Amino acid sequence: MNVHRSAAVLAATAVIGAATPAVAASPSPTPSVAIPSGLYGSTDPTYDGVWRQSLALLAQDTAGVKPAGKAVDWLTGQQCANGSFAAFRADPAKACDAKLMVDSNSTAAAVQALAALGGHEAAADKAVGWLKSVQNADGGWGYAPGGASDTNSTSVVVGALAAAGEKPAEVVKGGKSPYDALVELALPCAAGGAFAYQPDKQGKLAANADATAAGVVGALGEGLAAGAAKKTAAATCAAPGTPRQAAANGAAHLAKSVAKDGYLTSVLPGAENQPDYGNTADAVVALAAQGGAEQARGPLAWLQRNAAAWAKQSGPAAYAQLIFAAHATGTDPRAFGGTDLVAALNATGPTPQPTGKATGGLQRDDSDEKDDEKDSDDGFGVWWTVGVFLVAGIGIGFLISGRRKRRP
Repeated sequence: MNVHRSAAVLAATAVIGAATPAVAASPSPTPSVAIPSGLYGSTDPTYDGVWRQSLALLAQDTAGVKPAGKAVDWLTGQQCANGSFAAFRADPAKACDAKLMVDSNSTAAAVQALAALGGHEAAADKAVGWLKSVQNADGGWGYAPGGASDTNSTSVVVGALAAAGEKPAEVVKGGKSPYDALVELALPCAAGGAFAYQPDKQGKLAANADATAAGVVGALGEGLAAGAAKKTAAATCAAPGTPRQAAANGAAHLAKSVAKDGYLTSVLPGAENQPDYGNTADAVVALAAQGGAEQARGPLAWLQRNAAAWAKQSGPAAYAQLIFAAHATGTDPRAFGGTDLVAALNATGPTPQPTGKATGGLQRDDSDEKDDEKDSDDGFGVWWTVGVFLVAGIGIGFLISGRRKRRP
């Protein structure tokens, strides 16, 4: 889910990875804080530290890698006493206060990672409790508590609820569940069947590819590391009266969007038409989750041919998104178009623990040093995400998308 992933947003999905510019871009801003030794990525974590760490840990788990203990400890140490997570806390020893901006995206991503790793039920349950406490009356979530519900945030929270063993349909506020919120954010077939990010000031919905990729996965009750549907079927559009039909409609929109070139394009206002690697990776996950791996073969093949340079520049979240795309389609992430995504991700942070399995060519020791070549990382997509949120008018400096997206 970029801000989306990209990225976005996954907003975070989806935020992270949302609309990332061309691979050859200016260097990322110099980090304003010291990079913690347990954190993946070498760029400023101020706006995406928890997000990219969560995606990295979840992707490693998906690939059969056991993350380094200090990498997991860094993530759990970011949690506030009330269960929420902010994008980044430079001083975890300092109690969270009202000035700290906590958000649904960071919290939900952390839940998905911790639930997958196991052994962190107390932290995950506490985070889920906080998410429930800030659910909107329409059943959805905005990026920040009290903000208008958006597709990306609602979808990443759905993934967190499911990962923690909750039934999203039964998590209600004012009689509305997150599925109700997603259906309300789905456009009719006459308008393409996509999902909107959120209504504009006039209450109108506009198709958003990043939100659509996130919305499909969320409406299916899946998370960032969704698997392929067991039954292969091309999506067709019909009245979006149910979450599953809204997902099918969104998948049909995505399939049509990637049919010609194999990729989605940047959706940032004012940006030139260019491939959006992160959002395309998210679309692969969405298409596979809704209709089976075969439905995602086109964009998957495009990513295998073209995404390596983008991921190397964008960092851990981008590698994670591509690993999710590989996982959703049954593709080997260690031989992804000639790139070992798992080894590349592992190299951006502390060495994972030995598992007896192939872990992607571990090459680092557990020192506090970071590889100087460690992707010019998430900061890149991060600054683009800020633009996304400013345009959305939600008043949040949310820089995600370690890439876009990674992805995905």
